[in-house]
Amino acid sequence: MLPIDRITGCLLGGAVGDALGAPVEFMAWPAIVSAFGEAGIRNLAPAYGGLGRITDDTQMMLFTAEGLLRAHVRGASRGICHPPGVVHHSLLRWLLTQGEPPATTVSRDGWLIEQSALWARRAPGNTCLTALRSARHFGDLPSNDSKGCGAIMRVAPCAFFANAFDLAADTGRLTHAHPSGYLSAGLFADLLRRLYLHPEQPLAQAAAHSLQAHRGREGMEETVHAVEQVLAFHARGYAPTPERIAALGGGWVGEEALAIGLWCALFAEQYAEGVILAVNHSGDSDSTGLIAGHLLGLKHGATGIPQPWLEALELRDAIERIARDLHEVPARFEGGYGSADAAIFEAYPGG
Repeated sequence: MLPIDRITGCLLGGAVGDALGAPVEFMAWPAIVSAFGEAGIRNLAPAYGGLGRITDDTQMMLFTAEGLLRAHVRGASRGICHPPGVVHHSLLRWLLTQGEPPATTVSRDGWLIEQSALWARRAPGNTCLTALRSARHFGDLPSNDSKGCGAIMRVAPCAFFANAFDLAADTGRLTHAHPSGYLSAGLFADLLRRLYLHPEQPLAQAAAHSLQAHRGREGMEETVHAVEQVLAFHARGYAPTPERIAALGGGWVGEEALAIGLWCALFAEQYAEGVILAVNHSGDSDSTGLIAGHLLGLKHGATGIPQPWLEALELRDAIERIARDLHEVPARFEGGYGSADAAIFEAYPGG
């Protein structure tokens, strides 16, 4: 499988998992059974007025990717850049799409903000809204102590840059100040990068290597414990069920969301199997579906995602464009940018 196929599969896979979980995000397991049957939700269902609608998770993932690409353009063209500050500017553009006025001036250039579907409000998290509203300068860190999953849900694009862990942790910290909120994001991006660079590596082995590389970081204890739990479950053959997931947690916080998504991906032979496991529980179904979807989409590529789900997916064209640009822009312009690259500057203005 070509690298572009893995990147596209990763981003589409996360978005489809997000859309699958969207109708049941705020439903307890008994309510899911009542609405969809004993096996729970197993196919896309209407949410936010239509089928295949994404949530704030995928919206913020796209703006994170845009920020990373802008940062690359700025670094290559000007020789200096602070990527978290550039990503912060992109996240503030997302805030603008939610009808929330940022506290600082935000540009409306680039192509992504022009996508009208991104201006829909899809249950954005209070922590993200509050942290972004309060920022007066690009790169400002919030004063909260939140470890909600609003950081980890958006960082998959960091996996396609060399310093994936630090990029994800530093950009996650823009909204979530608790180490378990932003370090779980770092570990997730690092895990995705390992799978991207070594597609033959089993998921459990890649997760173990990520833990080994980063477990010594200050504040990693809760994330390490959660991931070690599900790796032990996998080794013992304990498959995820709605009841077992509930005992682990709801996925509303970063380390739990990572653990649940990883656990479901570990037990899946195919993409659909894993995301269905990941959304059927009494917790943050869209975020855990997104995390499992990113992992399995990277493994199986877009061809492994059921075609009817892809056909119904909102903003599919924009997601595929971001995936192509994540593959092509950094590789093509490693040596710097010139006047012939006006289209890149227009798409991702580097300032």
